[in-house]
Amino acid sequence: MDDIVPALLESIQSQFDERTYNSAKLKKSLQALKSNKATYIDVNDFAIEIGEILADVLGTNITAEVLPDGKMYFNIADRILNLTLKKNHELISGFAVDVQKLLNDEANLHLKSQTPEFNQDRVDGLVNKLSSANSFEDAKWLLDDPIINFSQSIVDDVIAINIDFHANAGLEPTLTRKMRGDACNWCKNLAGTYEYYDAPDDIYRRHERCRCTVEYDPKDGRRVQNAHTKKWREQKQKEKIAVRKTLNLRKRDKNES
Repeated sequence: MDDIVPALLESIQSQFDERTYNSAKLKKSLQALKSNKATYIDVNDFAIEIGEILADVLGTNITAEVLPDGKMYFNIADRILNLTLKKNHELISGFAVDVQKLLNDEANLHLKSQTPEFNQDRVDGLVNKLSSANSFEDAKWLLDDPIINFSQSIVDDVIAINIDFHANAGLEPTLTRKMRGDACNWCKNLAGTYEYYDAPDDIYRRHERCRCTVEYDPKDGRRVQNAHTKKWREQKQKEKIAVRKTLNLRKRDKNES
């Protein structure tokens, strides 16, 4: 059997690079950063555009006709998704970290921007679902919105690791979740601004085709904690981390099932 992956990757990468280079939306976000005016609104727009471009390019190039027996085999899905989504992670997290540095500087915070790790578990889940389907036609939807959703989640990961870092440094950061489009009741209930330790555990979660955003501005958390408050918040921090670990395990188990 011929190895179709090298030719597919070459076509996907070429089209992705051309589309991203010519994207007016990406240029707008980059200009906002260059002008020192970028916020996480720009980061979310950047991530959605990157995700939509990749999803469209994948859908154009990967069809049942080009796949062996019309099936997405594990080896093909694993190589294509890991390479393309790692590039998405590099582009989006790089832009997000630069914006976080800008926001830190504006808030006069001498804290280094933190970069999250690549979410390998989530990509493995996509690969397993794609390769376990009886035919590619049954699973091709996984190369559409889940790709965009993954791209959005990179922004969330950047916010999460930086807001954790800021909270541990003694700040009292706040998170804001905003609705976009015709939001459902679940999203409406999550929308709002929360102090870090009171934020709902689902604040970063999204359902299919959800474009709601999570935003963070470190200028909102410059209050200084006293010793008693700091001790209480450290305990709340431990509890929140424990809950997040449990949620991550559940998500991984669900992906593997």
